[in-house]
Amino acid sequence: MLITDAFAQAPGAAGGDPTTAILVNLAPFALILVVFYFLLIRPQQQRLKAHQAMIGGVKKGDVIVTTGGLIGKVRAVADDELRIELGPNVEARVVRSSIAEVRNKGEPVPANDTKPSKTEA
Repeated sequence: MLITDAFAQAPGAAGGDPTTAILVNLAPFALILVVFYFLLIRPQQQRLKAHQAMIGGVKKGDVIVTTGGLIGKVRAVADDELRIELGPNVEARVVRSSIAEVRNKGEPVPANDTKPSKTEA
């Protein structure tokens, strides 16, 4: 008599469609994936494509820097390896994939290797 019966509550109006709830919960993950693609994956792919083009364009006479830090002038080009001159009468064979940088012939001379001008002498 003094205790009232307990009734189950009716479903709330905020429940909505379960498909909408799933989409709302997955939206932040999709946004994170898009951000990762544009900030990490895409720039890395562009750098890789530029590096492959640089390696493919190496020709005789170019000055290259290897990943090991050796600087040399290309003397011969084969399919997958190069013969470079590191110094007078010093040659080495390097694999194309170990090229880190290709320097052009027209690169400016460092300041400490310049000759004094006529006005300074």
